[in-house]
Amino acid sequence: MPIKQDDELDRFEEEIRRLKNQYDQFFSGIIKMPPITARRNLEATIHDLNKQKMRDNGRRFRFQQLSTRFNQYREMWARRMREREEGPLEFNRRQAAINAPPAYTVEPPRQTAAPSVTSGESDPYVKVAPGTNGQEVRKLYEQIQSEHTRMGKPSNVTFEQLSEMVQKQSEMVRARYNVSTVAFRVETVDGKVKLKAKPLQE
Repeated sequence: MPIKQDDELDRFEEEIRRLKNQYDQFFSGIIKMPPITARRNLEATIHDLNKQKMRDNGRRFRFQQLSTRFNQYREMWARRMREREEGPLEFNRRQAAINAPPAYTVEPPRQTAAPSVTSGESDPYVKVAPGTNGQEVRKLYEQIQSEHTRMGKPSNVTFEQLSEMVQKQSEMVRARYNVSTVAFRVETVDGKVKLKAKPLQE
C-alpha cells in the first residue's frame, strides 16, 4: 500500500518531537549521551523531503514550518551544548560581548590611585542623573548619528540600545564613585564612535 504524502510529514513531525524529548532528557541528566544517531537520521529525512518537488502549496508550507522548527531546536541545542562546555557565566559574558552594538563602546572613567570625581561646566558632556526623562540620551543619540553621517558610515545602534547602555554604565559609575550624576561625551577614535563617561559631583 503506497504511503500517503501527509503520512511522511506526520512522521517527520513525530521524529522532531521525539528528538526534542531525547535532548531534553540529555540536558536534564536522564541520559548520558546526546542523541546523535537519531538526529542524523532526522537530518537525512529532511534531505530526502527536500529533494521532492512538492507541488501542493499546503504541504510545502507545512514542510517549511517543520524545517524551521527543527532549525530553531538545533540552534538551541548548540547553544546549550556550548553553555555546558564553557559554563553558564562565561557563556553569557561571551554572548553579551557578541550581541553588544559594534558601532561604539562606552569608555569608563580613568581611575588613579584614589578615585577622583571631576566636574566642569565648560566640558562638552551630557549629564545623566537618576530619573531623567530621556532627553539627555536623545542628545547623545543625535550626536552619534551626526558623527556617523559626518564619516559617511551608517549607524547600526538604535535609541533603545543606547538607552540601555547608558543606564547600565551610569549605574556602574554611580556605585563605584558614590555620585548621582554621570556625564557622557561622544568621541570618535580611529574611525569608531565611542562614549566617554565620567562621574560628576554636584
